[in-house]
Amino acid sequence: MRSTRATYAIERLNARSTDLRYSMIRTATELFILAQNAGHDLPIRVSEPLELDAFVKFVNAYGPQKPKRVSKLDVEFEKQLQKRD
Repeated sequence: MRSTRATYAIERLNARSTDLRYSMIRTATELFILAQNAGHDLPIRVSEPLELDAFVKFVNAYGPQKPKRVSKLDVEFEKQLQKRD
């Protein structure tokens, strides 16, 4: 199914944002729209109709982001790089 990447992007967004729930609207012309669920009301459209790649990129950048994990080795490596400069 073509929209699997888009579905997974929505799942990741919902995992990152605990307060709001998001869903995807798929148009007849194979475009995708990000929508914020509004309870019993109509969903609130967050994005314009986008193609699959642009939609996934938009959803991944939207909302809160997970902090990047940094190991102790990464910190020490950065210190060594700064000493060289």
